[in-house]
Amino acid sequence: MKKLNNYIGGEFINPFSDNYIENINPATGKVFSLIADSDENDVNLAVEAAKVAFPEWSSKGAEYRSKWLLKLANYIEENVEKFAQAETQDNGKPISLSCTMDIPRAVQNLSFFATAILHDKDEAHHTSTNILNYTLRQPLGVVGCISPWNLPLYLFTWKIAPALASGNCVVAKPSELTPYTAYLLSEACQAINFPNGVLNIVHGYGHQAGAAITAHKDTKAISFTGGTQTGKTIASIAAPMFKKLSLELGGKNATIIFADSDLEEAIETAVKAAFTNQGQICLCGSRILIEKVIYEEFKIKFIEKVKELKVGDPLEKNTQQGATVSKAHQEKVLSYIEIAKNEGGIILTGGNKVASENLPNRCKDGFFIEPTVIEGLSPFCRTNQEEIFGAVTTLIPFENENEAIEFANCTPYGLSASVWTQNLSRAHRVASQLETGIVWINTWLLRDLRTPFGGAKQSGVGREGGYEALNFFTEEKNVCIKF
Repeated sequence: MKKLNNYIGGEFINPFSDNYIENINPATGKVFSLIADSDENDVNLAVEAAKVAFPEWSSKGAEYRSKWLLKLANYIEENVEKFAQAETQDNGKPISLSCTMDIPRAVQNLSFFATAILHDKDEAHHTSTNILNYTLRQPLGVVGCISPWNLPLYLFTWKIAPALASGNCVVAKPSELTPYTAYLLSEACQAINFPNGVLNIVHGYGHQAGAAITAHKDTKAISFTGGTQTGKTIASIAAPMFKKLSLELGGKNATIIFADSDLEEAIETAVKAAFTNQGQICLCGSRILIEKVIYEEFKIKFIEKVKELKVGDPLEKNTQQGATVSKAHQEKVLSYIEIAKNEGGIILTGGNKVASENLPNRCKDGFFIEPTVIEGLSPFCRTNQEEIFGAVTTLIPFENENEAIEFANCTPYGLSASVWTQNLSRAHRVASQLETGIVWINTWLLRDLRTPFGGAKQSGVGREGGYEALNFFTEEKNVCIKF
């Protein structure tokens, strides 16, 4: 069986413990590879390799680093099918999503930051006739990047690309649930002769390998995407060490539908926002707020669309809903459906595991959940306050604009929201009052890589994307010259 070993200093290395974690295909429930079970010894080795590589990598010009990142992007682009198959096998998402979103976006991440550094600029201030101030932005050194399981290569490259482009060397850890495309990326590094030690990939559990990266005295910054509780733990370790932190955490996002919206488009997009990637995107609209005068019409049409979603084998091109990422996560999502029932929620559709007779033979032991829609719950109940991160959404009626804003803002999270209205004044007014890092108007999940990405409240600290990301991975230095 294939072993996914660590990639350190340009070589594939067995974990010090010689222990491996079973990697399970969520669509079949079967083990298909083994992952290095790394600990602080492996992380120490990776950090040392990064420290050795840093002086040369950081001293090379932006054109040099850009060239290597573009080579890596080109390799992935030339092997999209290979990466997409691995992503779907590892994560359970539909192959159509891997081919059209996840892998192409990984290519874009690398390409974007590879070219962005060629257009960066420095600041200079001529204070008086003989005094000049200018600002240097210098790489930090060795940085840690820890990525989640829901968009594996997409978010892995979202972190490592700006870190590498800025001149840092990286110790990165993908999720132990979905490590395969990060492993393929390490194979890509070897194939193109990427400079040794610049990118080091360590596999394993978060509480071992991830904690070791966070606590290592020589990692100068940590960029993490994942759950809010894990983010709190990382902050408690890193903050006393004065490390720079970028934390992109949970969300409980609202889709707000006003009566004057284009209802057909709003419904179609709301279905995508709720159930794309089995609802396992931090930006998914897990609460749909609907103006009361159109609530019943919206509900009927929305349920019809949800029932049309094809759940099944992720490798089939017409599948729209694949498997939940793991057995444990499937059980978590199902437990929240039970909580919703106990809180008085009415299941309008879904609410169960997908029956084995409705799945192809190879998927009968997979971790599938029916797309689930619930109504009748208070905006302030657990189901509407806590992140479920699955194929579950709730419908909540509201009376007016002020109530919509109140309901949207009433959770501990503040990552994103989408607002549906034809009233331009209302769109601006509501957007300014929503306590989120991102607001979409009459759309969802449109991203420009130049714009800042991140959340408010318990959805995180800091911003990713564009120059925000490049600035995070550098340190400013003011130089003042009297001449």
